Amino acid sequence: MSEMEDIVAREAGPEGLAALVAAFYRRIRTDDLIGPMYPPDDLEAAEVRLRDFLLFRFLGDATYLENRGHPRLRMRHFPFEIGEAERDRWLQLMDAAMDEIEFPAGARAVVMPFFGMVAESMRNH
Repeated sequence: MSEMEDIVAREAGPEGLAALVAAFYRRIRTDDLIGPMYPPDDLEAAEVRLRDFLLFRFLGDATYLENRGHPRLRMRHFPFEIGEAERDRWLQLMDAAMDEIEFPAGARAVVMPFFGMVAESMRNH
């Protein structure tokens, strides 16, 4: 485990990452810009996928890989039009979710730059 992953494991752990994802998806349900990208009957599954992905990325939990294989994030998000506005809103919602659950500062300092990089790489418009 890298030093950064160790920070997330120590400060947030699986419970903190799960709480973050739950707070984020509470916002997705009512968001007018990126909320419509999520089919209502898939919201719970999308939440599980993001939670499992973060547990894989930051804690080494293999559940995501066992269920979904390689993340291939850009390919999986290609059907959605993602521009600067969508990228920025995703990051704003995640930032607000972190505020809500009081996500630990050290873990936040590791996770937010990762989210920024991933959100930028998802842009296709």
